[in-house]
Amino acid sequence: MAEYTRKEVVEEANKLANMLANIEEIDRFKQIEAKLNENQKVQDLIRRIKAMQKQAVNLQHYGKKEAQQKAEKELERLQDELDEIPIVAEFKEIQVVVNDILQMVTGTIAREVTNEIVRSTGGDVLTGQTKAQMENDLTHHHH
Repeated sequence: MAEYTRKEVVEEANKLANMLANIEEIDRFKQIEAKLNENQKVQDLIRRIKAMQKQAVNLQHYGKKEAQQKAEKELERLQDELDEIPIVAEFKEIQVVVNDILQMVTGTIAREVTNEIVRSTGGDVLTGQTKAQMENDLTHHHH
């Protein structure tokens, strides 16, 4: 029979989220993000990039091909300039790390829930089939 209520599971999920929010990598992510937000050069470039993106879209809308291409070239140059700033590279790296951690956690939960369902129904974890599916397969092979 069911041992837990949905409410209890959600409470555990909140605890897990709290743990995750306080691991070293996430801490580092928050520190780097704060530095990024305080960095005037970075913020200035981001503002200019956003403005240039808007301009490029407008030029495209009005069919001004040459001006649009110029805007896109400038956009590329600004983006490169932004990417060359060490804190930006650091931020991109830590973003990947944090994403990997979150993927790992969600992947583990999804996989283990599936395996637990398969196990509890007496199925085969390796093939991922529940007992009912296995028996269905057996009956279907006779035809």
